[in-house]
Amino acid sequence: MINREDYNLEYKEKVSKTFLKTISAYANYNDGRIVFGVDDNGNVVGLKENPKEEALRIENMINDSLTPVPYFEIKVKEIEGKELIILDVKKGKDTPYYYQGKAYKRADTASIEIDRFELRRLALEGINMHYEDKKASSDDLDFNILEVRLIKEAGIERINLDILKTLNLYNKDGYYNVAGELLADQNDIAFSGIDIVKFGKDINKILYRKTISKVSLLTQFDMAVDIFEQYYIFEEIDGYNRITKELIPREAFRESLANAIVHRVWDTNSYIQIAMHEDKIEINSPGGLPPGISKEEYLYGNISVLRNPIIAGVFNRLNIIEKFGTGIARINKEYTQSISKPYFEVSENRIRIILPVTEKSLLDLSEDENVIYELLKENVELSRKKIDMITGFNKSKSIRIINSLIDKNIISKIGSGVTLTYKLNR
Repeated sequence: MINREDYNLEYKEKVSKTFLKTISAYANYNDGRIVFGVDDNGNVVGLKENPKEEALRIENMINDSLTPVPYFEIKVKEIEGKELIILDVKKGKDTPYYYQGKAYKRADTASIEIDRFELRRLALEGINMHYEDKKASSDDLDFNILEVRLIKEAGIERINLDILKTLNLYNKDGYYNVAGELLADQNDIAFSGIDIVKFGKDINKILYRKTISKVSLLTQFDMAVDIFEQYYIFEEIDGYNRITKELIPREAFRESLANAIVHRVWDTNSYIQIAMHEDKIEINSPGGLPPGISKEEYLYGNISVLRNPIIAGVFNRLNIIEKFGTGIARINKEYTQSISKPYFEVSENRIRIILPVTEKSLLDLSEDENVIYELLKENVELSRKKIDMITGFNKSKSIRIINSLIDKNIISKIGSGVTLTYKLNR
């Protein structure tokens, strides 16, 4: 048995036309490998047919069925005494790559047809463009807000066309692009901005709502941060000193918000949604991960595939974001000393970041939850049986409390079955 399938590795017991969808997906988005002679569980079964003849058939099927034909390599290899065919496909530059008139992408271990929005993005990529590179709908744009930020952060005296060209907001062919329009003081076209809701005790009670659109991304960013500070930053008097306290780390919110703006898709009518609760903030960014990056790479790899490199470049010059690809690490760092930890959820159509409050009292830990929390604080890992033995809780009570702490992202499961243990999120 070898490694299980994932988004860039697929197994086939035999050669059939179904692998051609995966060829399209790999060529459109990321390098990938298909191994023939292995079942879905990673068991080496070998090929019944002549491997050399099958390799030639695979090559002919790709050349006859894919438009344009991507770069690929085929080799025959013996593993566990059985002959396999290994097919490696490279991400191509001439996207989209079609199979029978349709283009595909990977969704976990499956290859699925892309929608018309994604097809348009691939077509732009194929001519070395992003959506933000497209011509703006207006050539009458003002950049006073951007100018103020550049004077402060970059030391320029005033903004001019040469600086806009340097920032790639004005195309060499003589027009503003979509990135320029989004960073201009006003944009009258239907770009969706940020929708912010502050809830009370529950989602049925809305204390405040603000929709921010048709203004510079810089204005949107600043307004959202101002609203955050109204609800989650406060001053406490300690003797003669006035101490500023943060219910949620300000820098974690700023980083999450900047991440949402820089990585979202702009060619869809969806707002960045910010839901502010008493115990957490949820930020939903439309568009999922950029092509060519896995969830693991996004969360742990400190790498970045930029969906909007022009906008990201401006945010970087203005010191709103630092080195590309470090945002998740920076968010996690803000919670180093906190009981609760941030949570990241990645799906095909959105990225959700949850920032919990850091004040222990506001997490509403029950007395029993606090017992298990303090216990795990003193131990690296404990099994449920060990927790039962130390606390005196019965099995059902321990499971209920443990699951509650997991839901609050305070503890995590390690392993499974008889080896299952629990530990604090650090």
